[in-house]
Amino acid sequence: MQFKEIIGQDAVKQHLLQTVAENRVSHAQLFLSPQGSGALPLAIAYAQYINCTEKITNDSCGTCASCRKYERLIHPDLHFSYPFFASKDVKIATDVLEEWRNMVLENSYFDLDIWRSKLNADNKQANINIAEAHDIIKKLSYKAFEAETKVLIMWLPEFLDREGNALLKIIEEPPANTLFILVAQSQEQILSTILSRTQIVKIPKLDDNTVKRYLMDKANLSENQAEEYSFLADGNLIEANALLNDEANNNAGYFSEWLRMGYGNRVPDMMAFTETAASWGRENQKNFLKYGINFLRECGLLLSGADALVKLPPQHFEVAKKLSAHVLNMAMIEALINEFEKAHYHIERNANPKILFLDVSLQLVKIIKFKTLPKGTQYIYT
Repeated sequence: MQFKEIIGQDAVKQHLLQTVAENRVSHAQLFLSPQGSGALPLAIAYAQYINCTEKITNDSCGTCASCRKYERLIHPDLHFSYPFFASKDVKIATDVLEEWRNMVLENSYFDLDIWRSKLNADNKQANINIAEAHDIIKKLSYKAFEAETKVLIMWLPEFLDREGNALLKIIEEPPANTLFILVAQSQEQILSTILSRTQIVKIPKLDDNTVKRYLMDKANLSENQAEEYSFLADGNLIEANALLNDEANNNAGYFSEWLRMGYGNRVPDMMAFTETAASWGRENQKNFLKYGINFLRECGLLLSGADALVKLPPQHFEVAKKLSAHVLNMAMIEALINEFEKAHYHIERNANPKILFLDVSLQLVKIIKFKTLPKGTQYIYT
């Protein structure tokens, strides 16, 4: 991966290039950034540049033997560590390395939900366990096969529990020509013992103009539409891609019609919708529910009189206004969000989509049409 492939972040790129030019590459660095800002692709491009044998002024060459292997993430001296879901067949990160490579090569802007969808997560929690820490130590104790510098990129070190302290010695006193790059989102969740041994590189969120240009180039959006979506994404390229996915799948249309079905107690239509939703596939089902949760939160802002804070494109904004004025109230919104969050949780764990969406549809009828709210929810008349 070359620097030129990464969206925006010109100042960070220049800083990284300068550290190499001035021979000031710290052996342990923490790339700290908001979600969707490009920290992981920056880390890969930085490692590729360091080991490129034909560097140019502002990027790796992309053609030398080292670069060609980095482009496919198969360089023997490039190692990855990341949260995974341990099982009988998955003990360490390399057991799902092929899935990791395929995901990064497909789109290097992703989050833990997207990574989870590529794996058999069941009901397990993601973590970076002690077996993974020991495997890192073993891999980095070997001499480099080809490159001048061995590189370990760890995505989301926040998932290192106390077992991560096993890495302290190798991070503080690594073998010669070894580089650690930790790619994190939350400084507070990283072990303080590891944090104190790294040099922090802060990567800001992308500005709206950069996201706008990306959307216009990638999806051929009009300037006005790209501007609306970049505002909604708020510097997060993962969210920008999700908005494109929502538009492609017509999540806004499906969701508003689903609410109308609940309000009208249109059970036959809901049965038909259940069949449609079950055919979407798990990732699209999750995106649909996430859209619904975000949409209802925006409706909550409208009901609170905070119209200026609502982040919805104009056509979605008008639908939200009508639903907020004539159908929804705060108690309903709270109850619906709770149902959708539970549904999202169960979809991640391979629930039967027909049964799940039928159950949620019936809950919609109870909440919207018959105003039957879960225990503990205070009904607010509007």
